[in-house]
Amino acid sequence: MFEQNTVAPDFTLFATPDQKVTLSEFKGRNVILAFYPADWSPVCSDQMALYNEMLKYFKKYDAELFGISVDSKWCHLAFSQSRKLHFPLLADFEPKGGVARKYDVYNENEGQCNRALFVIDKEGIIQWSYKSPTAVNPGADGILEALENLKIK
Repeated sequence: MFEQNTVAPDFTLFATPDQKVTLSEFKGRNVILAFYPADWSPVCSDQMALYNEMLKYFKKYDAELFGISVDSKWCHLAFSQSRKLHFPLLADFEPKGGVARKYDVYNENEGQCNRALFVIDKEGIIQWSYKSPTAVNPGADGILEALENLKIK
């Protein structure tokens, strides 16, 4: 995974079946990238539900949250609607895991993203990252602490 103070690799991914998101468009805002293995899995469902509840706290730090997995844009749409998520899920579908590979969090053996978090500052610099075991929900404490540290700088 990337060291602190590394420029975040730019990317463009589908956020809905007909809309794409480009990371560099969010310069001037803090960004949270939450890579996760798969829609519908129990731990991923819990993790995304937790972040949905934490959105108001992330927004206080002017932070935009994106979930990223190798699932398709259609799978993300169904998952997001069923869980009533209020943040974009980005489809790292084709080439499969291309963005996860850029961030060094693609699990070749499993064909999915590892569970990893990145906090990127308003200048597009990675200020915090964390890789969690696949079966463990990393929670939001680390994200909030990283965002608080950005506020102090």
